[in-house]
Amino acid sequence: MIERLRLSALLAHAENGGLRRIAGPADTAWEAVAVGAGEAELTDSGADRLAIVTSTAPSATWQQDALLRRLRDRGFTGLALPGAAGFDAGAFRLADRIGLCLLDVERPVQLAKACWMLLEARDALTLSQVRKVAQSFEYAADDLADLLGHIAANLGVGAALIDSSGVLQEAGAHLDEHLHAAIGFDSWLDQAKAGDSAAASVRVDSPGRSGLRLVLFGRGLGEAQVQSLSVAAEIAMPAVAARILIDEVAAVNDVAVSSGLLRDFVDLHGAADADVERRMAERGWRTGGHHIGFRVVARGRLDSFSLLRSVSAGLSAIDGEAHATTAGRGLSGWLSFPEAPHPDRVERAVASLRELHLAVLRDFAVATGVGSLQAGAEGLATTLDEAGDAARIAASRSATGWFVRVDSLGLEQLLLAWTGNDTFVPAAESLLAPLRDGGGELLTTLSAYLDHESGIAATASALGLHRNTVMVRIRRVQELLGIDMTDPEARLALHLACRAVQPR
Repeated sequence: MIERLRLSALLAHAENGGLRRIAGPADTAWEAVAVGAGEAELTDSGADRLAIVTSTAPSATWQQDALLRRLRDRGFTGLALPGAAGFDAGAFRLADRIGLCLLDVERPVQLAKACWMLLEARDALTLSQVRKVAQSFEYAADDLADLLGHIAANLGVGAALIDSSGVLQEAGAHLDEHLHAAIGFDSWLDQAKAGDSAAASVRVDSPGRSGLRLVLFGRGLGEAQVQSLSVAAEIAMPAVAARILIDEVAAVNDVAVSSGLLRDFVDLHGAADADVERRMAERGWRTGGHHIGFRVVARGRLDSFSLLRSVSAGLSAIDGEAHATTAGRGLSGWLSFPEAPHPDRVERAVASLRELHLAVLRDFAVATGVGSLQAGAEGLATTLDEAGDAARIAASRSATGWFVRVDSLGLEQLLLAWTGNDTFVPAAESLLAPLRDGGGELLTTLSAYLDHESGIAATASALGLHRNTVMVRIRRVQELLGIDMTDPEARLALHLACRAVQPR
């Protein structure tokens, strides 16, 4: 069965000679095309044919009506000619009434070539699309978005990089979610339709990311056009995969630099350093103004770069200048405001960070902490430290959804968070090492004693021991550690050390 030439396919063709529908049926198709300088040269006749006239349209109203009627009587259901848009309104109504699709075309010869490609010369159409893809590579692209823009502009269709979750990059047009849902991700090549939209896609081989597809799509595309776009997508895919790799290498290098810079800044603890300030300014990191720090840490195995990519996509939607980079097994970031934000704005920003955290939880096992609003460079260092403390607490709090805001914590909780850092834990283990002998009963007794506010009776009851046994053990602890248990600061230090090495 010969494929009919649909009006929608002609309108979607990038090189249709500047075709526009003026009047008549909006959804029509033709079995053949006749081309001539005038009506007399249209020797072919028959049902469902498109007439392309290369001469200009008649100016007299009666001539326009007569031309439309004669062509329709000969079986033509479409007429394309230069100047058709200037026909009289009565001619437009006549075209509607007799079912003749009236088209205005700036370059009728180019339209005739497009019709020939779509009806009879699919190989020529495909070759034309491949040539346009090749032209997309003649100029160096700045990044993936730029490359997709070149491809979309040359082919006259939309171009997108997608995965199963949605559109990652697109150019030329927006990929409708219904069309995205119709695309198959299992096969190498796929053709999909949704409504009047169609797409051709190919799997993208990327060592760093799986499940990617390059999609070329548009509205009103015919079967021949979609087939030609499948070939074009295959030709374009290696260049897209290479561009992704180049961009990811550049991004990894940039993240390494930014991560080192943030570490240098945090190590200063708010002290001034001209070199660090200059490097932060060059990166566009604001140290003046007001800041809210946040920290996202892993609760299991984690690729920090993938986490950063996921978080960065959501940060752009938050009210505030947002920055983030990898830091250890997770990432650190902050929101900056030139002026002191109103409390309502702060609450909205924290709520947005919570929503972002919940979205990230779908793909990553993480915990998130948020610092308080602080001012200036010293304040930025403070809020980042607070965010780290809150994140350590959040990592053990499933009840809060692994999300903790430092403003909601008490002093004891902050002190306990501090005991979890890399400096305190080894010191605490060294301090309490003499209590490890004998099965650790002295350490267990000390922890319970301090948890019960140094109460002998309460400690004995909690451990199921006699009061005298508890008293003997506590005296032994003081002898082994050489610490005065009546000193409040000594008791606090011991209590924190016990929590660090023997968490509840």
